[in-house]
Amino acid sequence: MALGSNHATITTAANFIAEQWSDEVIAAYKQKLVLGNLVTKVSFKGKKGDTLHLPVPARGDASAKAANTQVTIVADTAGVVDVAINKHFEYSKLYEDIAEMQALASMRKFYTDDGGYALAKRVDKDLHLLGAGFNAGSIAGATNLYETAVIGGDGSTAFSGATPGNGTALTDAGIRKVIQTLEDNDIDSSELKFVIPPVEANVLRGIARFTEQAFRGDGSALKTGMLGNLYGVEVFTSTNCPWIHVNSVTSTQSVTFSSTKPTGAAFADEFGLTVDWNTSSPTDTKYRACLMLHKDAMVLAEQQSIRTQSQYKQEYLGTLVTSDCVYGVKELRDYAAMAVIVPA
Repeated sequence: MALGSNHATITTAANFIAEQWSDEVIAAYKQKLVLGNLVTKVSFKGKKGDTLHLPVPARGDASAKAANTQVTIVADTAGVVDVAINKHFEYSKLYEDIAEMQALASMRKFYTDDGGYALAKRVDKDLHLLGAGFNAGSIAGATNLYETAVIGGDGSTAFSGATPGNGTALTDAGIRKVIQTLEDNDIDSSELKFVIPPVEANVLRGIARFTEQAFRGDGSALKTGMLGNLYGVEVFTSTNCPWIHVNSVTSTQSVTFSSTKPTGAAFADEFGLTVDWNTSSPTDTKYRACLMLHKDAMVLAEQQSIRTQSQYKQEYLGTLVTSDCVYGVKELRDYAAMAVIVPA
């Protein structure tokens, strides 16, 4: 008896197969995202276009009301921030049938987790790079990157990338000064977040008032190593804090997301700025960029959140699984965040 041609195959049931992959990747993505969860998020899903216009109103002033006079109309001074939706990243794996038959179930779990991790890291990296532009910072050239950032030791001295650089480790006084600077900018310190690299988490765990029972009540920080919050500012540790490589010959900087020394006569960093790391064999002095911020400092606009698709590829006798996302990032309020430069 002929059964016809409308069989339920792996190809026709691809949407059902993809459901489980998608759930796993989204879970990993949300778990690994650090800075992306601390900023303003705007959904652009289902919308056409490549630019999102966000109104940014300025604060108004109250006016004294005199008897027998009209009220004073507050002038509308709202500006606009244009967010380009220009970032599209993907993570793909092809699983041959024989590999899925013979491999442990943990293989798929690893790669789905790795897909979410890779996409989350890319989003966080793009947000971290905005840190160089806060407080009117410039990224026009490699000679003055992070010039409006401050050093960790006192929280007020401007970072200098001139050889060998002047970044210093975080101190109690330095953290308090950064908080004060943002408070002076009319930022509510109870809504601040502080993202630091692991090297500075280690420094903070060595400062008695941040860990010991005499200062922290139950001494939980000393028992667990978790820093929690400092002066009401919640602290997050992230390996995505940028690396700043200072060239000893040219006093220029290259910003990357790796501790590896840049190489080549025209090394292009994350900003697309080129530096000669070949001539005269320069040494590399490394720093990391921490970031203290309010959620309104920057925006993450997602036109497409994590999407996972799978397709059976008969010519390869395997299943192709791809996860991707489309988004844009932009600074919203220039005075609502500060980069803090520390030794690597």
